[in-house]
Amino acid sequence: MKEMKERGGKVEILFKATGFRICKARKRVKTTSTRFSGLLVSAMVFLTRFLSVTEGSDIGICYGLNGDNLPSAADVINLYKSCQVQNIRLYQPYPEVLEALRGSGFFVAMGSRNEDIPNFAADQSAANDWVNTNIVPYKDDVDFKWITIGNEVIPGPLSSSVPGAMNNIINVIASVGLEIMVTTVISGTALGAPYPPSTGAFTSDLSRLIYIPSTILAQHDAPVMINVYPYFAYASDPTHISAEFALFTSTTPVVIDAGLDYYNLFDAMVNAHNSALENINFGSVSIAIAETGWPTVGNDHYTSIANDQTNNRNLLNHVMQSGTSKRPGYIMPVFFLEMFNEDLKQSQVEQNFGFYYPIMNPVYPFW
Repeated sequence: MKEMKERGGKVEILFKATGFRICKARKRVKTTSTRFSGLLVSAMVFLTRFLSVTEGSDIGICYGLNGDNLPSAADVINLYKSCQVQNIRLYQPYPEVLEALRGSGFFVAMGSRNEDIPNFAADQSAANDWVNTNIVPYKDDVDFKWITIGNEVIPGPLSSSVPGAMNNIINVIASVGLEIMVTTVISGTALGAPYPPSTGAFTSDLSRLIYIPSTILAQHDAPVMINVYPYFAYASDPTHISAEFALFTSTTPVVIDAGLDYYNLFDAMVNAHNSALENINFGSVSIAIAETGWPTVGNDHYTSIANDQTNNRNLLNHVMQSGTSKRPGYIMPVFFLEMFNEDLKQSQVEQNFGFYYPIMNPVYPFW
């Protein structure tokens, strides 16, 4: 059942499996006035519309600020509300965004800058300062659900600093009485053997580097976050990867591996990471999708509004209904890239993953 609770100035939807409450509500409608019945029906219609996009899911949109023409943070948070998603991902703390998030009711994935990771790892006071500056002042009004230690620093020269940084951030989070999952975002290049999915494995060097972060994640029941882009795999090898497989439009299995049917590339890529975690004895660590999406411009024959809309719509429907074929019962948190087209990113492809133009008009109807 859907139960409504007031929190932080926003109606928050809680999901409770209580059939008794449903029966009780129906019984009371029969004995109340016509006016109250009408109000109840109107409320139910409102809720149906409000929940129609992402009901019961763990969906978010990345909020980047690599643009010189983006709207104010207050306007952006209002736009998020109209999208009816639950989660927002920030790549680093922005005070104006955090102020706009006060009382919004969104769950926030807060990132740290990659260059701060060595300091966090080497010095507990650096981790303390970061949390006390960017988390504690907002803790009563902003729902921080995740803290991500860097973005795609594994693999890379900062990999060895990630475990120490995670531990020190966890220490200070606990010391101020908060419960926030601390994780990291790994790159798709972390897999040395991405195919077939059942034999997914991290590169030999990376298996050692990712073992300790995985230990921390398992101890604290936090997911590892990964960036998953079927677009890049498809665009780099269209001879062996079909558009139907990449865009969730295949009606028959494209790959059958270890007894599992794969209708889409997204599931195959995620399950390869699941297999890689199993290979280092951390199959219990769950996965969350830190970024996924499809660009509209920048690579003729592969990028288009039609492809972007098809991918995002089919992906949204898929992840709201089930997990992957390997973890069908696990509904992953998924963050779409991204809210706006951002003109300060390096390539034209990277600039055009947004759902909206900076003037806040949609690139295509979606939310």
